[in-house]
Amino acid sequence: MVIAWVDLLIEGDSHPRRFDSYATLRAYVLKLERLSEDAADELMVAGVVRPPLARREYRIQRLPLPDANGAD
Repeated sequence: MVIAWVDLLIEGDSHPRRFDSYATLRAYVLKLERLSEDAADELMVAGVVRPPLARREYRIQRLPLPDANGAD
C-alpha cells in the first residue's frame, strides 16, 4: 500500500509536520494547534488558512507519490 503523505507548514516554523492522511492532519490541527472547526475546514478545502480565521498561516503540501516502476 502506498501512503499519500501530506505536510503541514506552519508560519514561523521551519519544520513541517508530516501526516499519513488528511483525517490525521485535521485531528492534529483541531486538538494540538487548536484551530476552530471553520479554520480546519478551510485548511482542508483550500489548502491554506490565514488570519483572521487562524492566528497564523497554515498550509498543506501534498508530497508526490513514489514512482510506480520503483525508480527513485
